[in-house]
Parts: sequence; C-alpha cells; structure tokens
Amino acid sequence: MGLIKSEIFTEQQNEISLLAKAFAHPARVAILQHIFNTNSCICGNLVDEIGLAQSTISQHLKELKTIGLIKGNIDGTSVCYCIDKQKWSGMKEIINQFLNQDIQNSNCC
Repeated sequence: MGLIKSEIFTEQQNEISLLAKAFAHPARVAILQHIFNTNSCICGNLVDEIGLAQSTISQHLKELKTIGLIKGNIDGTSVCYCIDKQKWSGMKEIINQFLNQDIQNSNCC
C-alpha cells in the first residue's frame, strides 16, 4: 500500500478524512455514544460497557484522543475521558459543510 500524499489535498479534505477515522470502527462509535450518554468523564468502566478487552478499548481511546475528539485527565492510577466540546463543535461544522453540498449534475447515471 502506498503512502497517502496528504500535501496534495486541501486542509479541509485532510481534516474530514481524519475526523471520519473516528467513525471508521463501531467500537469508537460506541465509546463516543457511551461518553455522551453518561454526560460526565469516563474512568475505567468502558470495558464492562463496551464488552471488549482493556487493551482494545485503550487503542480506540488513543485514536479518539489523537484525533482530538476526547481528552483525558489523570485521576490517580486511571485516566478519565470526556468529549472535547470545542473540537466536537468544530467537527460538526466541517462535516455538516461537506454533507450539506447539493448535487449539481442531475443528468449523471
């Protein structure tokens, strides 16, 4: 598989691609939904709620944190996660702009 030449794409295209990665696995979607439904920081109970191994949950949390949709605070020996409200709002704006485009050519296919 070749390298992605991100420099040939616009900043918006790269951002949409990165944000879409958050939804590319159902476990990440479930984690985000659980954090939203709990409406507070999540510390350690995701394994029971999601039903995956701790190492798998940790990998998905890492992806979500790298993308910036969640942030984590150290609380003793565990890390508590919550939605980054500013990043989430920005993501919604970017994705909505992309999805709200109208189809210009109705004679295709």
